Amino acid sequence: MGDPSGLNDPSGRSRPGLILVSTPIGNLGDLSPRAVATLREADAVLCEDTRVTAPLLTRHGISAPLTPLHDHNEDQATPRLLARMAEGKRFALVSDAGTPLMSDPGYRLVRAAIAAGVEVSAIPGPNAAVMALTLSGLPPHPFLFLGFLPPRAAARAAELAKLRAAERAGLSATLVLYEAPHRLAETLAALAEALGPRPAAVTRELTKRFEEVRRGPLPELAAFYAEHAPRGEIALVVGPPEQDATAGEDELDTRLRAALATGESLRDAAALVAAATGLPRKQVYARALELREEQG
Repeated sequence: MGDPSGLNDPSGRSRPGLILVSTPIGNLGDLSPRAVATLREADAVLCEDTRVTAPLLTRHGISAPLTPLHDHNEDQATPRLLARMAEGKRFALVSDAGTPLMSDPGYRLVRAAIAAGVEVSAIPGPNAAVMALTLSGLPPHPFLFLGFLPPRAAARAAELAKLRAAERAGLSATLVLYEAPHRLAETLAALAEALGPRPAAVTRELTKRFEEVRRGPLPELAAFYAEHAPRGEIALVVGPPEQDATAGEDELDTRLRAALATGESLRDAAALVAAATGLPRKQVYARALELREEQG
């Protein structure tokens, strides 16, 4: 009988001890035949939450035992799992939904397995970030996947400031990130404040019955979701900076440095430049702070 998973190599190469298996992000019909075959053949399935994975396996008549692997036990479980792989056991790693490791547990185990010489393979399949990117109508490449931004406002602002610094240094990429529904409006507003009125797309409930893609400038999307609380899984896509954005930032920096050189206070210099350029005072003041820090 043949090998439906395609992972038993007749050339004699060692078979994978760890296989990353992509699972549906909403529509259960998206589990591939290869994924089903691999899960059936695994000695155990490593999963984030057995309550999520068990119904999926039952639907396909898969009886492989489930072993929890999540952020809280991954470091502790890794040596034991590697020892069993060395004995010839084969494990399939799944996340609750989508492609393993993409904002989900498993990276530490994969890294350790590679270091230990364990053969690692993968069964491709659904991924919310890539699907959102392709549906957004924004440039598909290059793109930068950010996962989840920090939930707290100060930490999130710091991450976005690093991103803007990278863009000022030449980064120009479409951004893809995930967000929880109760933080969506707040995150969109933070993105609009940090990045300006860029085109963006909010994708919700991808592959499910109520799949939705809403496109528009960041401030417009922030205002909409402030009034219409969303539900379900969400992926955001934000367009890259415009071609002339860097030139505009260079002009802002030149004006700020000139104002500060006359002896104006940071606050007064920001107010003068904001009035001259029409830019939000808060944005100009934040850049003035960054310039002072860069100058030491």
